[in-house]
Amino acid sequence: MQMGENAATKNHHHHHQVFDISIDVLPHQNTSKCFDDDGRLKRTGTVWTASAHIITAVIGSGVLSLAWAIAQLGWIAGPAVMFLFSFVIYYTSSLLADCYRSGDRVSGKRNYTYMDAVRSNLGGVKVKVCGLIQYLNIFGVAIGYTIAASISMMAVKRSNCFHESGRKNPCHISSYPYMIMFGIAEIAFSQIPDFDQIWWLSIVAAVMSFTYSSIGLALGVAKVVAAGGFKGSLTGISIGTVTQTQKIWRSFQALGDIAFAYSYSIILIEIQDTLKSPPSESKTMKKATLVSIAVTTAFYMLCGCMGYAAFGDLAPGNLLTGFGFYNPYWLLDIANVAIVVHLVGAYQVYCQPLFAFTEKWAAQKWPHSDFITKEIKIPIPGCSPFSLNLFRLVWRSAFVVVTTVISMLLPFFNDVVGILGAFGFWPLTVYFPVEMYIVQKKIPKWSTRWICLQMLSVACLIISIAAAAGSIAGVVLDLKVYHPFKTSY
Repeated sequence: MQMGENAATKNHHHHHQVFDISIDVLPHQNTSKCFDDDGRLKRTGTVWTASAHIITAVIGSGVLSLAWAIAQLGWIAGPAVMFLFSFVIYYTSSLLADCYRSGDRVSGKRNYTYMDAVRSNLGGVKVKVCGLIQYLNIFGVAIGYTIAASISMMAVKRSNCFHESGRKNPCHISSYPYMIMFGIAEIAFSQIPDFDQIWWLSIVAAVMSFTYSSIGLALGVAKVVAAGGFKGSLTGISIGTVTQTQKIWRSFQALGDIAFAYSYSIILIEIQDTLKSPPSESKTMKKATLVSIAVTTAFYMLCGCMGYAAFGDLAPGNLLTGFGFYNPYWLLDIANVAIVVHLVGAYQVYCQPLFAFTEKWAAQKWPHSDFITKEIKIPIPGCSPFSLNLFRLVWRSAFVVVTTVISMLLPFFNDVVGILGAFGFWPLTVYFPVEMYIVQKKIPKWSTRWICLQMLSVACLIISIAAAAGSIAGVVLDLKVYHPFKTSY
């Protein structure tokens, strides 16, 4: 009976759509070959595409600042903190994967976005808070990626300039042309209408992230071998190189960097929504989470630890552009180009949920406006026609322009990204998944399980606050020496 009811409620949800798809009483025997149980086109994602999406989103430029983060914490705390974060994120991601369907895991109502999941499990003000944090975070990531990409483009230019002048010329160049170039590329790519259509971009981006991370790793190993031993100490950067208070702030900031390097829960549900079923999506997603977190942790450990072993206390904030390495310069150029290509892809993977949300909201608010809802089909020879929508064109381009301008005004966005990582980490990665899980599994208050989950949540909140404080201290220091629109980098 339960299933019959489910099917009935599902049909009820879809009767407002133009095409009403009859759904069999048993959700597994879909009458339709082309559509899923909710009337949308059949999803085709597998463990591997989901892992590719996650790895693309996670192994971002975050990997390059890990050597710096480990240098602040030292050989004991650094790797320990990394393992801790990977475990927490794996655990809370599996809690979140169970929230994709409300009610029954196999045939419950689907939640298409993170906000939908919060709405159906928690409701009320929490939905608005969640949406605000999620979309602000995506906005911040877009700005961070623009800055990171421009720094990598400049690094290519500078390393060639250094090479030609035999390192005599300081090679000061402006970052603005590069930010603008990145912005133009993003305007073009952001016109791709739908998340399903950018799977190839994800795979290209995942390959690129492996390329540059491996180059960073190889250069680190080569430097360790050349130096004949590991640098660095058990407790991190020594007092003397920095003052006692600086050491504390920097350690906090390192926590934020590592948390930010792992957080992808913002887009987890959106990725889960591309998976085919059966087997149930939450099972597939848990496998994908395990695969991708295992891969990224191994990678992070290698890159972070090798970078620290190579540079010790002097580990730069960005391994490939902090000019820790000069030669072989062509290898650095390949790595930096790979970073740029990867960031172009990652920008899209992150921003698509925000684009989709705004467009859906506008379409609901002004359903009769041609500007917002009309799709203009543009025939492309040899391909399927491209659908152009004026509102999409204007809104997505405006979004990219705004992020680019802010990047130009705040070139020290590394610290600001640390703040965003800290603010996004606790609510989105820990608090909401834990709360939704408690509601969904009806865990009684003050039971052992409830207390353990709440302790996890509070511990992560404390880490978040510490990391935010460290990053804010960093921004305050940067502002003291800041000149807007300064040309040299």
